[in-house]
Amino acid sequence: MSEPLYDTFGRKHDYLRVSLTERCNLRCRYCMPEEGIELSPRHHICSRAELLHLIDRFISLGVRKVRLTGGEPLVRKDAGEIIDEMAQRPVSLAMTTNAVLVDRYINRMKNAGLTNLNISLDSLDPDRFMMITRRTHFEKVMANIHLLLKEDFNLKINCVVMRGMNEDEIPGFVEWTRHLPISVRFIEFMPFDGNRWQTEKMVSYAEIMEHIRRDFTFERLDDAPNDTTKHYRVPGYTGNFGVISSMTEHFCGSCNRIRLMANGAIKNCLFSDSETDLLTPLRQGEDVEPIIRESIRNKKASHAGMENLADQPNRSMITIGG
Repeated sequence: MSEPLYDTFGRKHDYLRVSLTERCNLRCRYCMPEEGIELSPRHHICSRAELLHLIDRFISLGVRKVRLTGGEPLVRKDAGEIIDEMAQRPVSLAMTTNAVLVDRYINRMKNAGLTNLNISLDSLDPDRFMMITRRTHFEKVMANIHLLLKEDFNLKINCVVMRGMNEDEIPGFVEWTRHLPISVRFIEFMPFDGNRWQTEKMVSYAEIMEHIRRDFTFERLDDAPNDTTKHYRVPGYTGNFGVISSMTEHFCGSCNRIRLMANGAIKNCLFSDSETDLLTPLRQGEDVEPIIRESIRNKKASHAGMENLADQPNRSMITIGG
């Protein structure tokens, strides 16, 4: 075991988010530009062996949690084989998914110990779901959520709140936690290339809580170390809710995340406009550890050192993996 990955601010990086693919079967407005994206050429995407090699390298550097993301991770043809392989690694394994395809992988995920899922769902209304995602998979997603709960998966529901689009559904999502053992997380709308972000479209943490306060009495819950969510519960409800306030009250001071994209590059911050290529040196037989360490050492104190995130070019969210 090598020395863990620390940046110059003393933050230990032991959480790796791995994007399996840039592709997705939805076209969510805050993630995918309306005109689509130019995908990386196939030979610029990590093979399964390359991806697992890089993951193992990070594990040797102290990573203890791995989250599989996308695009939509389950549209990758060998996603099942990757899940099987990850079951052999000494890490806590999780996945972020839109739940369209999870029914095909439930047994495989359970066998791998992959029972912690974040599910992206921005509306409880079928018509609005179609408007946001540009696809008609609402009934399938809802059926799969209930199937996962029946199979004892631990579910977090991620809802990106956008003014004029779904902020009126905030109370409905909180009410959804009355009888279901789910954690709903409201996420502030963040700027990425092609999602037409505007300050006016962002519903802040304070506003989200005001929407909830009108209809519910709630209590604050304890947050885990390195948590990005401020957690709450309505007394007597089975589930809970929280807010991820990336824009208005950031949590950069405790960040422990590294993002490995499908093209083999890492981002040391979600908002960074720079990336560090690991795939090319890997294919050339180089040791990627010094490259990884340098990237982490160069991490800024917050928000990639930027004053105004909206003015900074960045990838589309779908190619980063969140």
